Parts: sequence; structure tokens; C-alpha cells
Amino acid sequence: MTNKKDINAGIIIIGNEILSGRTKDTNTSTLATWLNTLGIRVEEARVIPDKENIIIDTVNLFKKKFDYVFTSGGIGPTHDDITSESISKAFNITYGPHKEAYKILEKYYKTGEFNDGRQKMAWMPTEANLILNPTSGAPGFYVKNVFCLPGVPSILQSMLGGLKNKIVGGDPILSETISLRTVESEIAKSLLDVQNKFLDIEIGSYPFFKSGRVGVSIVIRSGDKDKIDKCCSEILKFVNYKKIEIIK
Repeated sequence: MTNKKDINAGIIIIGNEILSGRTKDTNTSTLATWLNTLGIRVEEARVIPDKENIIIDTVNLFKKKFDYVFTSGGIGPTHDDITSESISKAFNITYGPHKEAYKILEKYYKTGEFNDGRQKMAWMPTEANLILNPTSGAPGFYVKNVFCLPGVPSILQSMLGGLKNKIVGGDPILSETISLRTVESEIAKSLLDVQNKFLDIEIGSYPFFKSGRVGVSIVIRSGDKDKIDKCCSEILKFVNYKKIEIIK
């Protein structure tokens, strides 16, 4: 059984429009932030095209590699929305009209509006469990540890609340940020020394440029608040020794 503190996830963003640059991906950030609050660490995210073999191969890899997998995109009504059928093939499950999803959509649309395109959104792995959609009606679905969500950011975000009782998280992943008026080369060795003292803490350094001056934000992440505090204290020791300005 998975240790509660070590639950992980992978994210698969599906869509040619992301790879072409026409659409900006914000779903990775939304999902990762939400999963962190549940104590689930995102260890990998990929952006892949609307190609059946690539979707199948990536899902098969991720579902074995991670405790949870979240896909975004490709479950809409158009010809290039092939995620649902690809997931069916990845799990070797029949692809067809999902009875419950069909009833939801049939009730959602007015008489005469439930056309062939909208009916396609009820086609998915027939044994899938549904993820209800409070925004636009069309449900997402999940099969075992793979959760399939739409690509529209506002709709995806609105569906996350309904997933909390369907996945088991760990300790919430906390973070602390120390922003400094310095450059990475000035703190690299000292920061490495701290990291070596706290091997189970994630420490990242991120340069920034603001108001014509450079700086570095050090981000400390862990599920243990005490360890974060101790790590911050060690960082502040060398910061004060080097007389580096801390940006409030």
C-alpha cells in the first residue's frame, strides 16, 4: 500500500492547440496546485498531440508509474476529440454510449439541441465512473487511477471539487519562500550545503527580474512544517552571514 506521505501523480495535457502555441496551458498549474493541497505530489507533466497511439502509450506508461493520472483535453464533441476512445483502448474496455452520461446530457439540453456532436460527449469507456460537470453538463470520467477532464480551464477547475472524495491524499504539501536581492551563483554552494542536510526537503531557486534589478526566490517545500522551519533557519544563517538583502 502507498505510504500516505508519498502519494504521487502525473498530468497529461492533450491537444494540438497547446503544442502549436495557439492555446496557453494553465491546466497543469491548476491541477498541480490543487493536488498539492491534497498531499499529492505531481512528479511529471507532459503535453502530447491528439494522436491515438501517443495517447494510449502515454496513459499506459503513466498509470503504472504514478498513483494517480490526470488528463486534460480531447473529450469534447468534435472529430479531433479522441481521448475517450484512446482511454478505452488503453484499458481494453468497450467504447460506446455511457448510459448515465447519456441521461445527464439528454436532460441538460433542450428538446432538439441534443445533436450528434453533443451525443458524442456521452461516448466513453462504458465501464467508466463519471466526474460531474457543474458548469456545462458534459461529464468527465475515470477508469481505475486515470481521471479524464476537459481542456477548457474554467470547466476543469469547476469539476475538481467533486473529486475530493474519490482520491486519497497524503499530508498537504506546504511551502515557504525566501526572496533575496542576489544572483544564483552567489548562493549556489551554500544552498547545496543546506540541501545536503535536508535530503527529504525540496529546495528550489528561481531567478527573477523586477524593477530593473535581479533577485532569487528560494522555495522550500515539504509536508512537514517543522522541517521547513529548520531548513529556513539554515538558509537565513548564510544569508545573514553574506549580508544578502531579504526582500519582504
